[in-house]
Amino acid sequence: MPAIDFHRTLPGYAPTPLRDVPRLAAELGVGRVLVKEESSRLGLPAFKILGASYATARALGERFGLSAVTLGAVRDAVRGRAVRLYAATDGNHGRAVAHVAAMIGAAATIYYPPGITVAAKKAIGAEGAQAVEVDGTYDDAVARAAAEAAVDPEAVLVQDTSWPGYTDVPRWIVDGYSTLCLETDDQLAALGLAAPDLVVVPVGVGSFAQAVVSHYRGKGADGGALLAVEPDRAAGLVASLRAGRPVTVPTGDTIMTGLNCGTVSALAWPVLRDGLDGAVTVSDDQAAAAVDDLARFGVDSGPCGAATLAAARLVLGQPGWRAAIGLRPDAVVLLLSTEGRAANPVPEGRV
Repeated sequence: MPAIDFHRTLPGYAPTPLRDVPRLAAELGVGRVLVKEESSRLGLPAFKILGASYATARALGERFGLSAVTLGAVRDAVRGRAVRLYAATDGNHGRAVAHVAAMIGAAATIYYPPGITVAAKKAIGAEGAQAVEVDGTYDDAVARAAAEAAVDPEAVLVQDTSWPGYTDVPRWIVDGYSTLCLETDDQLAALGLAAPDLVVVPVGVGSFAQAVVSHYRGKGADGGALLAVEPDRAAGLVASLRAGRPVTVPTGDTIMTGLNCGTVSALAWPVLRDGLDGAVTVSDDQAAAAVDDLARFGVDSGPCGAATLAAARLVLGQPGWRAAIGLRPDAVVLLLSTEGRAANPVPEGRV
C-alpha cells in the first residue's frame, strides 16, 4: 500500500495547510512564497508521524505476514504480544514513535540526549512511552536504542537514520514522508502552479530531505532548485559535502533541536550529494527571528521549520547566490516547515 493511501486510513488524517505569504514574497523579491505548515499532523505538532506510522506498519506487516498493512490489521497482530518499539530522538521523531505505539497497542522505549527541550521530554512520557535520557549526543542515543533493541526479541527499531545492515525501516520512513510532497503537489495544482522554482528543506539526519530530493528529482532534470539548511552548530551535511564523503561532526546546543544531528543517514547521503543544488547553515538567532516573523504572518512554525525561511533570506539576499540558482522575479519559493511551536518552543528571551 502506498504511504499516502495508508495515511488516509488513519483517524484524523487531512492534508496540512499550504500557506501563501505575500509579505515574504515581497521581502525576498519573488512571485510567491508558500509555506507547508506541519504544526498539526495526525494529532501531533510535527510531520514525523508520517514516517513513523508507515514504517512501523510496514515492519510489523513483514514480521507477522500481513496481507494488508492497515492500522486495524497491525493492531490485531500486536494484540496479546509484547511488541516494543525502540527509537532515539531529538524530540519529534521519538514522540511520533511513542504515539504510534499507543495507537497500535504496543510499548515504546525512547532514548534522547540531554539537550532536547523539557516540553519534548514531557510529551514523550505523556504518550505512555518509557523515556530514557542518554548521557551524550544524538548519535550516542541512536547507538543505545539500537543496542537495546538488538537484545529484545519483540523489538522493532524505528529509527529515521540508516547504517550498514539497517536500511529497511529508514527507507519506509522516507516513503512515509512522501505523503507531504504529494499533498503539496495537489495544493500547488489547485493554485494553478507547477513545481516550485526553489524548495528549502531542513536537514537533521537527512531522511526528510532524502524524500524531498527524491520526489522533485524524480520529476526530471528540469525541476526547481533544492536547498538544504542545517544549524551552524550541527552541520554534518555541509561538512560532508565539503569533504566529498560522509563525515561526523561534533554538535553543540541549538534551539533547532530536531536538527541537532552530527551524522547524515547512509541512505540519504548519495541522494543529497547528487540531488541538492546547495546547503547552508543558519544560527539560532536567525531561526528565532524567522519563528517570530512567520507567527506575525499567520504561520505556526518552530525553529526547525522556520530555519527554511532563515535560509531563504540568507541565499536570496546574496545577488551572486540568487543568480547561481537562476531565480526569476516571478519565482515560486516553497518553504517546508516541519514543526509547530508547540513541538519545540523557543526559549524565553530569544524572540
